[in-house]
Amino acid sequence: MSAPTYDTLLVDLDPDGIETITLNRPDALNSFTVTMARELEAEFRRLRTDDAVRAVVVTGAGKAYCAGMDLSADGNVFGLDEDAAPTAADLREHLTEEPYESGVRDTGGKVTLAIHECDKPVIAAINGAAVGIGATMTLAMDVRLASTKARIGFVFGRLGIVPEAASSYFLPRIVGLQTALEWVYAADILSAEEALEGRLLRSVHEPDELLPAALELARRFVTNRSPAALAMARRLLYAGSGSAHPLEAHRRDSLAMWHASVGDGKEGVAAFLGKRDPEFTGRASDVPDLG
Repeated sequence: MSAPTYDTLLVDLDPDGIETITLNRPDALNSFTVTMARELEAEFRRLRTDDAVRAVVVTGAGKAYCAGMDLSADGNVFGLDEDAAPTAADLREHLTEEPYESGVRDTGGKVTLAIHECDKPVIAAINGAAVGIGATMTLAMDVRLASTKARIGFVFGRLGIVPEAASSYFLPRIVGLQTALEWVYAADILSAEEALEGRLLRSVHEPDELLPAALELARRFVTNRSPAALAMARRLLYAGSGSAHPLEAHRRDSLAMWHASVGDGKEGVAAFLGKRDPEFTGRASDVPDLG
């Protein structure tokens, strides 16, 4: 399945099945537009069923990762319908219907939901400024690495708006509620070291070492690994972190373990006993609903 051509993204797949997505508006510091939102959502939804792709790394072209929303757009810069007048009940009952689908739903949230549902390891390689949606889009990714030149900011308060892209779900789970509230209230620009200290980042790298480190980490995730088992493990961990009781996790674990044991688990055990590399055939796109 070949990747489409995009206006705001560059997509490259290496022989190991690692896809690099590069946000590609360098002259505008890769600022986020409605077009970029649509293209990112489309690519991550495509990746969910493209078994040639084993893992994904997202970075930015030029000196920035993503400097936030492009505020130079005409009309409502967030692409929203100012006449829609939505209510909470409207979005509970009609979220994917018009005018709510196109005129009310947060574009960044559509992107992060697509990332969350991708079923592949997703790594952010934050090479420079990541502000607003540039920061919140990375929260749905599994691991975040950054350059020493990266600057990260949840600066919504400076613009009189609110955290978006489902970041109210992701950010407290990553850094804790107190830190999340402080970062949103203060709207400061964090250095890479401050973000690392706050546990937002896995690691910080020199600029020319960042992307190689992210790609190497992606290879560690997928080499001699079952894509189906990885997809189920990813789902289990995200679902488990929000479960009200371990019994809920037990039900999902049991179902996933059954499917794994009759699938790639057989080959994994045979390879272990035979002291050879496994040859897994399970596909992430075939993973069942785990509840």
